[in-house]
Order: sequence, then C-alpha cells, then structure tokens
Amino acid sequence: MILALLTASPTAVTRAFTSHAQKHQIAKNLVPFLTTTSTTKQQYIHCSPPSNTRLYSSTTEPRIDTAFSSDTIQTSTQTQIGTTSTSFDDGTSPFEITTPIYYVNDKPHIGHAYTSLACDVIARYMRHSGREVYFLSGTDEHGQKVEQTAKDKGYKDPLTFCNEVSASFQELLQLLNISNDEFIRTTQSHHKEAVQHLWKVLTEKNAIYLGSYEGWYSVRDECYYNESELVDGKAPTGAEVEWVKKEDSYFFKLSEYQDQLLEYYETHPDFIAPESRKNEVVAFVKGGLKDLSISRTTFDWGVPVPDDDEHVMYVWIDALTNYMSALGYPNMDKGSNYDKYWPASLHVVGKDILRFHAVYWPAFLMAAGLPLPKRIFAHGWWTKDGEKISKSLGNVIDPVDLIDTYGVDPTRFFLMSEVTFGSDGDFSDEKMIYKVNANLSNELGNLCQRIMTLVFKNCGKATPAEIGELTEEDKALLETAASLRGLTGEAISSQAIDKYVQHMVSTVWAANKYIDVQAPWVLKKTDTERMNTVLYVLMEVMRHVGILYQPLMPTSSNVILDQLGVPKDERDFEHLDKEECKILLGRDVSKPKAVFPRFDVPSSD
Repeated sequence: MILALLTASPTAVTRAFTSHAQKHQIAKNLVPFLTTTSTTKQQYIHCSPPSNTRLYSSTTEPRIDTAFSSDTIQTSTQTQIGTTSTSFDDGTSPFEITTPIYYVNDKPHIGHAYTSLACDVIARYMRHSGREVYFLSGTDEHGQKVEQTAKDKGYKDPLTFCNEVSASFQELLQLLNISNDEFIRTTQSHHKEAVQHLWKVLTEKNAIYLGSYEGWYSVRDECYYNESELVDGKAPTGAEVEWVKKEDSYFFKLSEYQDQLLEYYETHPDFIAPESRKNEVVAFVKGGLKDLSISRTTFDWGVPVPDDDEHVMYVWIDALTNYMSALGYPNMDKGSNYDKYWPASLHVVGKDILRFHAVYWPAFLMAAGLPLPKRIFAHGWWTKDGEKISKSLGNVIDPVDLIDTYGVDPTRFFLMSEVTFGSDGDFSDEKMIYKVNANLSNELGNLCQRIMTLVFKNCGKATPAEIGELTEEDKALLETAASLRGLTGEAISSQAIDKYVQHMVSTVWAANKYIDVQAPWVLKKTDTERMNTVLYVLMEVMRHVGILYQPLMPTSSNVILDQLGVPKDERDFEHLDKEECKILLGRDVSKPKAVFPRFDVPSSD
C-alpha cells in the first residue's frame, strides 16, 4: 500500500489517497512516531512566528496545501511552549540571562567569547521555545586599573580609552553572531544614576558606614584579600597585590549577612552551580565575612558617592548593579522591564569572579530588600596545549583569529562542545580541527549533502511524491528525532550545554547509520517506493536536527533548513511536531551545496 504524507500537488493527492480508510491509516501509523505530546482535534492553523522572534524575517512564506484536511486527520498535536521547568525556573516566565560585564583593561580574549557564546546558546534556545528573553551583556569601565591602563597607554582621559575598548567587545559579539538584546556600559548616565540610587537605599537601610581601611588589594582583580588568602605573596588568582595605606572608606556591613547567606544557600541548593563551585562559596562564607570597603579616595575614575564627592564607589558595587540598571532600575513600576524580568533567571560568570556574584551581590540585594537572582553558574577556564594562557607565554587565544581561521559556527560548535560546561578546558588547533571535521564536515554536513543529492537526482528535483509503509527502523529513527526536543530542553535548562550538543551529535550519528544500512542509492534500482520512504524519513529527521541546532549554529542550521525547504516562519520549536509543518511531499528542491568546510590537520613537522 502506498501512503502519502503531504503533497504539493492535487494530482499527487489523487494518486496517493484512493480511499477514506487510507487517509485515516496515515494518521494512525505516523502520528505516534512524529510527535511527542498529547493529541487533540483541531483545524488547520497557519504556522507563524511568535511576536518576540528576532532572528528571522517576519515575512510569511505561502504554504502549499497539505494532503491532510481537518476531516482527514482526527488527531493533531499542540507542541509545548516553554522549556523544562526546574527548581529555579518555571519554564515559561520571562527570562533575563546575563554575561558579566567585561572589564575594559584590554581587548577581548577567548574567555569573553566563551561566556558570551554560552549565554547566546541558552538565550536562543529559550526564544525558539517561545519564551520572552532579555539577554544582557556589556562593559565595566570604572576603577583604578582602567585609570592606570589609560594613562600608561597615553590616552588623554579614561573615557576615550573605554570608548575604544568597549567598541572592540561589541564588535566581537557581532562577529560571533551573539544575539544580546542590550549592551550596557557603566559610564552611561542612567547606569550611574541607578548605582547612586542603590547606594542611597543601602544607606537608608543602615547597611553602610564610614570608617577607614588598610590592607592588601589587587588592582588587576579589583579585589581586597586577607593575609591568609595570599599565596606566595600574591592573590589566589596569581595577580600582584599592593598594600593600601590607611584611608577613609565607606564600608558595607557584609559581616551581618553571613548567617543569612548560608541559610539562603541551604534553602536554595541550586542557587549556585556547579556543585563544586557552590561548595567553595559556602566554605568561604563559613570562614567568616568581614565588612567590605566599598569606596576609594586615591583615584577618581568611578561613580561618585552621593553627598560625598571625595569618594568614588568600589568598582564591584558599581558593576553588579548593571543587571538591574539595564532593566530601568530604579523604575520598578508594574509593566516596566524590571517588573517583567527581575529577578534575573541566570547570571553566567567565570569562576574567578564567582565570589562577587555569589557573596557580595546577594548580600547587597538582601540589605536593599530586593529579590535575588534565581541562579548563578560559574564556568571554568581555558588553557592552550596544556599550558595556562598568559601574555608572557605568548599563547593568548584571540577569538577573532579563530573566526577568521575556522568560521563562526565551527568556532561556536567547538567551544560549546569540547568540555563539560562548568569545567576547565584545553584548546589546541588539532583538537578543534578533528572535532569540526568529524562532527560537522563528515557527519552532519556530509549527511545533509548525501540526502539532498539523492533527493535532487532521483526524485525529480523535488521531495518524494509518495512513500510506503514505515518499517520498525523508520519508526525508531523518527522516535529518536522526536525525543530531541525533550532531551535538549532538559540539558539547556540545567546549563549542560555540552550534553545538548551530545544529544544532537548522537542523533546525526544514528541517521548516518540508518542511511548506510538502508542504502537508498541501491534501492533506486530495486524499490523506488522504499527509496522514497527512506529519503523522506531522513529529511524529516534532518528538519528536527536543523531546527534544534539553531541555538548553537544559527547560520549553518538555516542553510540546512533552506535546503530542506522548511519555511522561515516554521523554524521555532513549536513547529517541530505540528503535522502541517512536516516536510511536504512533491515540493521542489534546489541542488544542494556543502554546508561545512573540511580543514587540514597541521603537520607535526
């Protein structure tokens, strides 16, 4: 019996469906293997993008009529909108995700690219899932280190230096195809006003007092260290420290929040991740907190303390407030961005600045009576060829060089898949080339080209017009594709970005195994109906792969979806399981082109 799924021509409908019973058999046989959610009867609904979609054209491509009318199929699907819920995220609420604001003492490096990419993958996944997202990045432009660097490099003033370096960070985000909604600079007037407002609130809450400070300070880290924290006379990060002679300073009563912080960590076990980083923070707080110096008088490049212009604020109380100032704080009126997106759903930071985000920031917010962010995730550092990255070793990895050498999407793929997100990783050109060649060029790209070449050459330059009964092998592969949304959603919701990629790679591997076993190039000589079925199953699997790979590789995924003929307004996750959005039968396809290049492995000579 010949089964037709979808068709682009009335002739094909007539040829494929010879009885009403056959039409119902289609739904009975196929719906369980191409859907993952409960079914309800509904009329045909034209697929259109959600109103918050920013990534693609809003122009609606005309749909070709399907072979399924409302009286043909008694069951249809309503794909879930949102993401997997967790203890810290309900899966549907507006979602603010933030990078740290990057310090402008030097140009961007691989660590900045890594954090930005991680946030971008999560933000794009949330948007494609139908959630409202506010993705924030920016630059931290105040402090002693910036003032010194600007002077050492001969700039007439710190702001001129900041303008130049901040622009380089914004250019990097554009090069990496980062989809941030806002880029904030701490030198912007509205941010400074927000910081001063928070200071006044803390003062009114009796959380700040004037005293004097002397002790060890790292200009590079913009951090105070106790004598007991120094390692061989340096900060734990390896940065040089200097003794700050006794000077007047405003203090935040951090010591009063030790027990409150520990209680919060205990009652909110997922507030800090991964677990190893959380344990470090808990141990630090249990070791005892001292009141924190939050102003300086020995330099003036910073936000002035309200009613005391001799002091500028400590750079971290200034910097951390950006997460709220970008949302319009102190405007907390109903309907404001602050009201909509705060508390932030996720702060992603490097492990070296976790203390500021997981200890100082929540303490400031507690003191001000403001909600705490829902989750803070600290990722690891990168080494190169097994060595620590440093200017002195001359092994700094410039992300712009990576993009120039390998391209944007291969760079995104490698950095997000090479190591467990949260752990340290090691970069080498050999590792990158092997992974990109294996997973992208050989597996994904080659699979796409094989499928579409066979379709183009053997199906009249169109998707198959008719297909046969599905075998158990067909059903198993379709089930694998249908499970991807749930598996990847669970991974992204817990920031396990590497696991998200693993699920995608495994599905592509399964499709490669399927095409090798089914051998449609042989079937074209012996059983064209079976060949058509195999090619259709592969195209439908690739539709799932292309749609779900968009958060990681937006450009390449859309090239794949273009070749499959998937309309641009059917590329969000809500369309994955809709019957009317599946691959249409008998639709013209163009001659396929390679999606990923293959790179030569450098000679060891």
